[in-house]
Amino acid sequence: MKSTRPVIGIIGAGQLARMMIQAAIPLNIDVRILAKNPNDSAALIAPSVEIGDPSDEKAIVSFGEKCDFITLDHELVSLAGLESLLASKVSVQPTPKTLRFAQDKLYQRKSFQAAGFPVPSFKKIQILNDFVEFGDLHDWPIAVKAITGGYDGRGVWIIDNLEAAEKLLTETQGADIGLYVEEHVKIEKELAVLVARRPSGQLLTYPVIETRQEEGICHEAIAPAQISNSIAQRAKKIGIDVAEFTEAGGIVAIELFLKSDGDILINEIATRPHNSGHFTIDGTITSQFENHLRGVMDWPLGSTTMTSKFALMINILGTSEVDPSNQLPLNHTTDTAIHLYGKIARAGRKLGHITAVGENVEAAYRSAQELMRHLQ
Repeated sequence: MKSTRPVIGIIGAGQLARMMIQAAIPLNIDVRILAKNPNDSAALIAPSVEIGDPSDEKAIVSFGEKCDFITLDHELVSLAGLESLLASKVSVQPTPKTLRFAQDKLYQRKSFQAAGFPVPSFKKIQILNDFVEFGDLHDWPIAVKAITGGYDGRGVWIIDNLEAAEKLLTETQGADIGLYVEEHVKIEKELAVLVARRPSGQLLTYPVIETRQEEGICHEAIAPAQISNSIAQRAKKIGIDVAEFTEAGGIVAIELFLKSDGDILINEIATRPHNSGHFTIDGTITSQFENHLRGVMDWPLGSTTMTSKFALMINILGTSEVDPSNQLPLNHTTDTAIHLYGKIARAGRKLGHITAVGENVEAAYRSAQELMRHLQ
């Protein structure tokens, strides 16, 4: 007998897809995975895996036609493939229209600026003189970003002088990488707003999160962020307005720069669950992964209320070929949890994360650090 359970297909098989699978089990949802490699994080645990390249239109169409709903583990997928699925009446969230805001950062900047959202000053780079004009106007150093394809610190360069700009332009033009430049913002804190949204309109926000980055990679996230109520409300409003403007379905994450003068600027967005929201698995009533699935299917969203006063997440990053799963402590405390992704260790790779909850940030941080020491 054919199953009457809804089938969600996830394009991409990283740790986000892995955690979506875990969230789907209590919802009685069938999940299928399109994985580039059979040893990808989600492919190791998925009940149904198809091997194919997420950037291949034909692979996406062949995979998606077997599903009721399609969503994404990452943004590096074929827009044409998603358009074909929509034409075949397969429900896709984020839609190609929404996804473009995350795929094309220059398009995102131009669209957000035109809509009145706060963004850093920026300019498309075509020739070396574009660097000169922008640097003279906004001062050096300047931030240079790949228009498409960048993530986790890749595709971002901080340039101090014209010589470095010329070298970067030569290298990227040779690799056919389009660039734009923006002002190098002096940041007080980096924040993130997670918004869960149904296509039919229901919308919920999680508490504003403070993220701590090193070399473009998120190392820690704390919720709620240690900021004033007025800043938190402004950040949430930006997040809600962006979610509505982009017509997001599921989770949309809005990364923000908080400047020392209190101004808030949009860094970038992700149209899927986000590293900053991993704390929600243990720190809120409904995780970002469950609410993403609910939003994708246009089901009622779950409560985003925190289960403790504070929650934090620390990423477990690879430093060697040692597998952290072989070093697990025999027990943890009642306020910590560990989540491993089944990945082979290599330097800088996200192998898992630790969460901790508590009545104050200091206590939660101590618990998380103690567990981290066991792994190291």
